[in-house]
Amino acid sequence: MDLQQLRNNIDDIDEQILGLFMKRMEFCRGVADYKKEHDMPVFQGDREKQVIDRIKALTNDKELEAGTAALFTSIMDISKILQNRKLLSAAEETVYDVPDFENAEHIGCQGTSGANSETAARLIFGDKQPIFYKTFEDVFAAVQSGELDYGVIPVHNSTAGSVSSTYDLMAKYSVYTVKEVCVEINHCIASKNAASIDEITTVYSHPQAIAQCCNYLTAHGLKTSEYGNTATAAAMVSESCEKIAAICSVDCAQRLGLNILAKNVADCELNRTRFICISRDMQIAPEADSISVMLKIPDTEGSLYRLLTKFCVNGMNLQKIESRPLKDGSFNVMFYLDFDGRIDDPGVKALMNDLAENLEYFRFLGTFKNE
Repeated sequence: MDLQQLRNNIDDIDEQILGLFMKRMEFCRGVADYKKEHDMPVFQGDREKQVIDRIKALTNDKELEAGTAALFTSIMDISKILQNRKLLSAAEETVYDVPDFENAEHIGCQGTSGANSETAARLIFGDKQPIFYKTFEDVFAAVQSGELDYGVIPVHNSTAGSVSSTYDLMAKYSVYTVKEVCVEINHCIASKNAASIDEITTVYSHPQAIAQCCNYLTAHGLKTSEYGNTATAAAMVSESCEKIAAICSVDCAQRLGLNILAKNVADCELNRTRFICISRDMQIAPEADSISVMLKIPDTEGSLYRLLTKFCVNGMNLQKIESRPLKDGSFNVMFYLDFDGRIDDPGVKALMNDLAENLEYFRFLGTFKNE
């Protein structure tokens, strides 16, 4: 038998498999109708295990057992999504509050005047003056308590990556992401007492800013020290008598009357940071087309593969996937995902319901317009 004949035979078998798959999905719709009628959940772990154990027992090739188990696990995951769509199709539409940025009275961010967080806040709230807090956690706590209507927090930089502390705080506090904005970052090195880079003893700034300017700092042999915020670092430098400097924005340096010793010191010419706006209550803008969730998957073989399969089956693009340690002594992690989708889309509803039913931990973090 030549290669073409072998391929023709495979094509014939693929058509048979497809036909049987479609037939199986029709029966799954019937199962969904039964579960709806009898108020039963879609996910039933014992049934899933029975199917996989049976398939493994029927596989007469040990080398293919894992493969057949993966195949039928994927089929069952597709089935659960289909059942959830059917069960949720008759559900009433949920009405959500819409963000009211125009009438917000109390908004906050970390740092001081001239911080990039203030720039982000102005993109959302215009000329409203934000309240400045010492730490990111102070902002989260103020939003959760109701002290602030909204808080503005950095979440990701195009050069240095994710702001890890933001993700940890999203897990700790009950808040929602309601908007995202992107700010162009133009770092400079500024000092009060030094007249040139060669005179600088230490450069202070937020760890993210230091990471974003690593190449310049290394090339000039500059010692660095972490500080809470680029703007607060600049304020500290402006009050010091030493020949120290800060990495901050040009605007911040000019406001404080600092000498700008070098501009555009970031590793990448195009350096941007995404900021999220958080609120205590779930609010959904009509234009929101991206969704954030956090979840924990079982520490078992293939669990991440199964998670990603669910998004693929629904045709949903994953914009970002992050992981952070649980900090409970284990090596387990919490995953944070952003993906394309509207909260009122039937496919999104089915996926969210599936994740909530099947995962050890799942939480919806908010929805926003992808900038």
